[in-house]
Amino acid sequence: MNGNEPVKSSYLDHLQDIAESDVRGLRKAEASYGDSWKKRGGVGAFMMLARKWDRIEKMLDPEQTPNDKAWDIFAAVTYDERMEGMIDDIRDLRRYLMLVEAEMKATGATSALTEQRDSAK
Repeated sequence: MNGNEPVKSSYLDHLQDIAESDVRGLRKAEASYGDSWKKRGGVGAFMMLARKWDRIEKMLDPEQTPNDKAWDIFAAVTYDERMEGMIDDIRDLRRYLMLVEAEMKATGATSALTEQRDSAK
């Protein structure tokens, strides 16, 4: 290294695996549940997202966590080792957000068809 290369964060090495796992999980869920997540339209889809966010927020609330860990999502994932715990809600929220974007692309929403600003050349 000559000192001019940008520093690569090790967490970026996990993004491909996470994305592929999400796609597998979403395809499996689709086989079981179909498109029930959007059955009630955009308001229902928003409420699905809101419920997941509410669960995450509740688990981070100072009333629910040790005071020195309040609002610390990294600490919450670390000390909540349950399979259905904090990490599960984070995964679900991320996947639901992916579903919303995929639906918007599938329906031809102009904003969803544009290139993402961070990946633009």
